[in-house]
Amino acid sequence: MGAFALSMHMNGPWGVSVRDQAALSVLAVTKGQIRVDGTLVEAGDVALVRGPEPYNVTDAAASAPSIEIGPGQQCTTLDGRDLRDDLRHGIRRWGNAADGETSLLIGTYERPDEAGGLVTRALPRITLVPRERSDGPLVSLLARELSHDDPAAQVVVDRLLDVLVVSTIRRWLNSPDRPDKATWLACNDPLVVRALECLHSEPAAPWTVESLARRVNTSRASFAARFRAGVGEPPMTYLTRWRLTLASDLLRAPGATVSQVAHTVGYHNAYAFSTAFKRQVGATPTQYRQRRPTLSTISNPYVEATNPHQITHAEGSLIGRPPLIHAHPQGVFS
Repeated sequence: MGAFALSMHMNGPWGVSVRDQAALSVLAVTKGQIRVDGTLVEAGDVALVRGPEPYNVTDAAASAPSIEIGPGQQCTTLDGRDLRDDLRHGIRRWGNAADGETSLLIGTYERPDEAGGLVTRALPRITLVPRERSDGPLVSLLARELSHDDPAAQVVVDRLLDVLVVSTIRRWLNSPDRPDKATWLACNDPLVVRALECLHSEPAAPWTVESLARRVNTSRASFAARFRAGVGEPPMTYLTRWRLTLASDLLRAPGATVSQVAHTVGYHNAYAFSTAFKRQVGATPTQYRQRRPTLSTISNPYVEATNPHQITHAEGSLIGRPPLIHAHPQGVFS
């Protein structure tokens, strides 16, 4: 199970405590107003919430939560009573009213690799794009597809949810009031952007600070300083996280061994790769694979390709590669 998408319809007073440990959630308000941890989100606004920490979604009056969403998208009262049947109004429609005074669209990506791990970490806790800058037609199209119960609609919902996330991030990046924080996602130093493109397109290359500096025609010291100023961390730290983010996807491909994945992302020693992977992910590659489903129905070009990740200044399953995200209606809201 990957992401899920649904429409939510509520009459006040209401409040939901979200403790699902998801990597990224998308909330697009289509009617009324809500608050996300106190931040007002109005009709037409789109918000991204970076996990896995818990947060509250409430009515505009910030009513106390009476509903809890737990891991695995389980929906209960605060004392544990199952609410799925009480709040279900169809396959992709959920809430305490069939057509409430407040309506919103929700999409949740449970794991960082599904949301684009480095993208997720580069975002603030709550990313808000107001109505005048959000993609209203895209939100309307997603709302229309969520109202359909036929199997074909699910394919469209999968893609639209991905596009909505990418569109929202782009519009936030172009916002004049965006916080000025150094991340690779917001970097506008052309020299650093060229270096990022090298790392993204050739993750397995034996990069060093010196070799990257030569590639972008500058001194080692100047490059290191500009990269850290533009991205917020040293080049080799970023490269390590980038490689291991790619590896988490490759490990889900059927038939790929840990040794093959290690070599594909630039590790010549499977033991060194496993040690680095456990340090970042909290589990060995084998443990990670055992608890994550493989993508048996989707071809993975990174196992077969000489160049395992062909994208430009973007990352993860959301941007620049065949989509690996599937929005499912099961769980709390089904």
